[in-house]
Amino acid sequence: MLNLIFTLDYEIHGNGDGSPYKLMVEPTERLMNLLEKYGFKLTILADIAEILCFKKYFEQTSEDKFNYKEIEKQLQNAVKRGHDVQLHIHSSYFKANFDGKKWVQNWQEYNMASLDYQRINEMIKAGVDLLESIILPVKPDYKCTAFRAANWSMMPTENIYKALINNGIKIDTSVYKGGAQSGNVCYDYSEAYSNIENYTASEQNINHYDKNGQLTEYPIYTEMRPFWHFVSPLRIFRMIRAKFHKHAKNKTKVSDTQSETKKNNKKISLKSFFRKSAWKLDFNQASGQQMIAALKRIQRVDLQKDNIYVVLIGHSKTFVPYNEKTLEKFLKWAKKQKNIEFGLFRK
Repeated sequence: MLNLIFTLDYEIHGNGDGSPYKLMVEPTERLMNLLEKYGFKLTILADIAEILCFKKYFEQTSEDKFNYKEIEKQLQNAVKRGHDVQLHIHSSYFKANFDGKKWVQNWQEYNMASLDYQRINEMIKAGVDLLESIILPVKPDYKCTAFRAANWSMMPTENIYKALINNGIKIDTSVYKGGAQSGNVCYDYSEAYSNIENYTASEQNINHYDKNGQLTEYPIYTEMRPFWHFVSPLRIFRMIRAKFHKHAKNKTKVSDTQSETKKNNKKISLKSFFRKSAWKLDFNQASGQQMIAALKRIQRVDLQKDNIYVVLIGHSKTFVPYNEKTLEKFLKWAKKQKNIEFGLFRK
């Protein structure tokens, strides 16, 4: 049985601009309605660091400029409708300030996994506390138990792993096998234990299986594909729009190791047209036919477990109306499959 977990990173643009209503509330409502039409449910990974900024602005000014009350209402309503809400954190927002146009972030805290244990623990606790304060009034048995790191960065692993466990979080869903990044965040998931099956992860390295691990990794489904598999109208749209919402340059000093890794990454990128890269099962960017083909390939794989949780990823800010059409094609097909159901994170 394949259990599809539709995960949505619920956030505004990465550079701190944009309307939360247009980029979070409105597209998420459309997505939930579409999934419900075919019997599926959504897992909203709410960027609590951003939402804390919106809440603070509302409390200090009495002006709900960033739609905090709408966000709160939507998260509560989602749970009442059978969807799930879990934790996502862009740590650079914890000390962010609004300059009249956008949220100016604290780039020194951009890479959450690189911070010391105490600071990471403070951030995760603040996130869990706010999320539970929002959801508990409508679902008394709710617990925040799952997490996705900003920019998928769970390396170095030890401090963030310990902080998650300390705050009652038992599931992570940041890893995508084959993925790697250097620069402001650094990770390498080429040696991840699986591209699809969940596994108890090692405290020392999120890539590794540890039978005694306390944190279960639900990897985002990936395949290693050549570059032409990344070409679709939705991906091109996202690339063009990103040009208008660029991050400010991080002027903080990086370590010699990070600097060298970044140089090496640039050299490697020249070979990108001749190598395979990690293609995520991203319902914002893949076409309906691409997603159907991926699920057919999964159906042919001999997997160890009877129940497989296939994690799909998307972002509220890029769920445009055209995206609804491509996703609906996939949902129509999935609904007809006897061995496909929706899944939610459970621990």
